[in-house]
Amino acid sequence: MPRKAQTWDDYGSAVTQIILAPSDSEFLDQLIPVLKDATTSSRVGSLVQSLSHYAEEREGDIERIGLTKHEEFLASVNQLQKVREGTVALTAEILDLNQSIQASTEKLAEQKQALVNTRGVRQNITEVSSALEESLKILHVVNSAHELIRKKKYYAALKSLEDLQNEYLVPIIQNKFATQYKLADMIQKSIPASQKQISEAVMSDLKTWLYFVRESSQFLGEVAFYHTEQRRARQKERMEGNNLLSRFKLNSAIELVFDENDEFDVLSNDEIQVDFTPLHEALHIHEALGQVDRFRAEYAATRRQQKDLTMPTNENLFVNDDDDALKALLESVAGFAIMEKATMQRAPLVRSTLDVDELWDSMCQTLIRFTSKSLESVSNAELVLKVKDDMALFIQTMEGWGYSASMLNNFQLVLFHKYAELLQRQFGGHLQETVSTDDYMPMNIKSQEEYEQVYSAVLFGDEMPSDDVTLPTVLPFSKMYPLCCIYIRKFEKQFRDFTQENFDHPNIVDETLRKTLDELLTDVVCQTLVERLNSQYLGQIVQILTNLEYFEAACQKLERLLIQGRSSTSAGGPVTLKATELFRSHKKTAEKRIFELVNSKIDDLVDTSDYDWTGTTKPTQPSSYMVTLTRFLENMMGSTLLGLPREIKEYFYFDALSHAANKILALPLSPDVKKINPNGVAAMALDVQYLTDFVSKLDNAFMLEQNLDELQQTVALMQCDNPDEFYDISIRNKKYSRVDAMNGPVLLEK
Repeated sequence: MPRKAQTWDDYGSAVTQIILAPSDSEFLDQLIPVLKDATTSSRVGSLVQSLSHYAEEREGDIERIGLTKHEEFLASVNQLQKVREGTVALTAEILDLNQSIQASTEKLAEQKQALVNTRGVRQNITEVSSALEESLKILHVVNSAHELIRKKKYYAALKSLEDLQNEYLVPIIQNKFATQYKLADMIQKSIPASQKQISEAVMSDLKTWLYFVRESSQFLGEVAFYHTEQRRARQKERMEGNNLLSRFKLNSAIELVFDENDEFDVLSNDEIQVDFTPLHEALHIHEALGQVDRFRAEYAATRRQQKDLTMPTNENLFVNDDDDALKALLESVAGFAIMEKATMQRAPLVRSTLDVDELWDSMCQTLIRFTSKSLESVSNAELVLKVKDDMALFIQTMEGWGYSASMLNNFQLVLFHKYAELLQRQFGGHLQETVSTDDYMPMNIKSQEEYEQVYSAVLFGDEMPSDDVTLPTVLPFSKMYPLCCIYIRKFEKQFRDFTQENFDHPNIVDETLRKTLDELLTDVVCQTLVERLNSQYLGQIVQILTNLEYFEAACQKLERLLIQGRSSTSAGGPVTLKATELFRSHKKTAEKRIFELVNSKIDDLVDTSDYDWTGTTKPTQPSSYMVTLTRFLENMMGSTLLGLPREIKEYFYFDALSHAANKILALPLSPDVKKINPNGVAAMALDVQYLTDFVSKLDNAFMLEQNLDELQQTVALMQCDNPDEFYDISIRNKKYSRVDAMNGPVLLEK
């Protein structure tokens, strides 16, 4: 508890204590309570009185001491005076010293204050220096990151920014009172922009790389095609050495095993180098930024745009009737697709199998659409064959990269049918011209070389080898036959040329070849020959018959050749050409036409007979028509029908004689003939005998003379003296068995 202030009734003791206080502080400690207690006027007076009383006592003591010890006192006073003087001097010195000390103290205080201020500034400078040093470190890292960006070291720049965040920015930002807080916060907010700058820079480099890739696609495809052709050549060499290898196609496991020692990197060789570093770097950067999905989407969109740019703007790929534009397009598509597959293999995160296959199908559809549209105006079969060869090379190349070619293989069927159509039209024109412009004369061969050319061309018949033939010689067929054979063989070869590389539809090929050949032979060759049968020239008709016979044999041989040339994977069974039967049946048409012409000629000659049935004289020479008729028959056998087989010639002769006999027999039966006298009968009998003598000199006369039996017996009946013999059955059967029972009485009546 606080001490209560002491109260004083008598200040004598208090004054004594105050005066005797050993120090100023105790003096004040004693005086202050007394002063507080003497606040009233009465007590103040008491205190003053006590102090005065104390002073008087002390003066009395001094005076008493001075009276009793005066000398000592004086000495003391003198001494004190001296002391006082010394004290005054000392006081003056002390005052001077005090003033000096006071001045020094003030100066020292100022220096101390300056020192304190200096220390504060130094501390501030140290702190600022430290802050600046830390800030400079941050700025150095930022500058280093931007320098790395300029040097295209994007991942290092990104890593530098990440380290900046983890080591500097995050700790500073977490301490909001840190000196570098504002700087760190500002830099932290700028990091997304720097990351975006890195992303844009790496995408810019990637787009430059993609542009290079697009510009290099055609050359890349060209290199890939060349490599495929080299593999083809090696496989053909192996097939020539080992026939078993012919069953294995390009890209088969066997072919790949044989070819593994000849490895060739299409993307890295002496011709072209494709560096995937920009792609990997871009992927790595966006993976680090956590933007792989966005990067994949942007990359896919860019590749789709490039795919569209790869496709042609002109829908006609065959402007100059060549396949250069198609080749360039196929090379570009191949290069584009190879890059897609290579990208998928090297960067699966960027391109998936679905993405690559989707673009591949789209390109194939566009390619087929453009090619189909362009083919509509093509009329050259060789151009279609070139297109097919280009497609086959393209398919084999892309199958080697693992692409499905089913769509393109199906399109090859469209090409095949187009090729077959144009080839049929082309050879149809050749055959039509050959058949139409033929001279329809037996082919005259004068030299060994000419005969060998014809012999090697025909091959469908059983011609005599050139070593056994005597030249010059005349072949039975006309020039059109070997020419047609040449065209047919050439047609078959060109037809099968379509299937030489990468064509997997043997059944369709064999059936289409059979059908097309059949149509050419029936609709062109046979039909044209049949139309030519309308000719009035007998020799031409006979030649057509000969040609028809050879074509029949050729068709039979062709059927066997089609079986031999059939693919091993094709369906079995016989091959039947409708043309074979058609040629056979139209031989009958030609024969009939020959009969018509021969009989017409015979009719014309017999119609000029002009017998005088009631003549007054008996003729001694055969009629002129009979002489002409026999000469016609002789010439027909000796020249016109010379090239025909003997049995056919005899058949024609037999029919001609039969017709002539019937025509001659009809002369006296004509309604215009009313009466016939013996001179008229004699004239007819002389002509019949002349005809009989002519026939008796022919080969196989025994068979041919049978055609004249009725005519001879009828003339004999007209010359008989007893007409009743005809009505006697036994005599008629013996002498006139061939005479018509109805005609006999009519003639006897006349």
